[in-house]
Amino acid sequence: MKRRQLLTAAGLGLGAVALSACSDQTASTGESPTQPEQRFRWKMVTSWPQNFPGLGTTAQRFVETVNSLSNGRLTVQVFAAGELVPALEVFDAVSSGTAELGHSAAYYWKGKSPAAPFFTAVPFGMNAQEMNAWLYEGGGLELWQQAYASMGVLPLPCGNTGVQMAGWFNKEINSLDDLRGLKIRMPGFGGEVLARAGATTVNLPGSEIFSSLQNGVIDATDWVSPYNDLAFGLHQAAKYYYYPGWQEPCAVLELSINQQAFETLPEDLQGIVREAARSTNQFMLDEYTRRNADALDTLVNEHQVQLRRLPDEVLDRLRELSKEVLEETADADALNRQVWDSMEAFREKVWAYHAISEKTMYDLRG
Repeated sequence: MKRRQLLTAAGLGLGAVALSACSDQTASTGESPTQPEQRFRWKMVTSWPQNFPGLGTTAQRFVETVNSLSNGRLTVQVFAAGELVPALEVFDAVSSGTAELGHSAAYYWKGKSPAAPFFTAVPFGMNAQEMNAWLYEGGGLELWQQAYASMGVLPLPCGNTGVQMAGWFNKEINSLDDLRGLKIRMPGFGGEVLARAGATTVNLPGSEIFSSLQNGVIDATDWVSPYNDLAFGLHQAAKYYYYPGWQEPCAVLELSINQQAFETLPEDLQGIVREAARSTNQFMLDEYTRRNADALDTLVNEHQVQLRRLPDEVLDRLRELSKEVLEETADADALNRQVWDSMEAFREKVWAYHAISEKTMYDLRG
């Protein structure tokens, strides 16, 4: 019995020495015991139909990028419009924490932040290249995040359609008179401008556009551009396809992030979310440049869509009204004024260069 006790004690003593040695080695090398990786499971709500080409697939692309770069430490489940919340309640869902992420467009949230529409598109304003430069290099993103800070939402650019189309019409637009009484779906500043021109504007989610146009609930609609318009089959519900997209020279898609949830992520995962959004932003613009060209060819040459340019008289008046709307919106709120002045100053400086670079090259190459 005594011998067994001695051996046991000796064994415990050797074990203690071994543990002490391991502890000393850890301290000397600076290594720490391996901890199990923390994993995060998030939800994303969107304003788009499930896997809708371009818009829905862009949201899915962002999610796949995050999952891949994080090696599964952060995985996101996507909920299309209506699956978890309605299409136009994405912002509320993210702000309240119902979902950690949202994918939509900022101009839907004017009721939440009067500055929000500036961060999607400005009539007769900057194109995608200029808008991205203002957001990332000209202080625009900081202003955008300031606009949402009190609501606990962190916004990031996460897609851009490029220049859009003026929309689908069941009535010809030959003069300003043709806008009066026109029932048209158009959100954002563009809708306010058309209302001043005498139109009746409504805000509908994408899922309701085709039936509303086909049944005469509306006379006209903007949606996006040939790629998305063809996917929705809008050529089957309207006769005329008008350009240019004066109301949206670009359209920034928004990744909204619940600020509190974002702050729980380790720094490397925060960086992955930011970079995935930025790469997705450029990916979407590249995709739309190609697919819009293909889709327009299909609409015109296979479906015999009547492609029309808005008359100069109409565009000139819409430009005047746009300036009125934007200045009045800026005057209504201190942050609005800061955002609009920043955008205008940046656009003017960039245009001084683009007038002799981008525009000259377009004119030269024909």
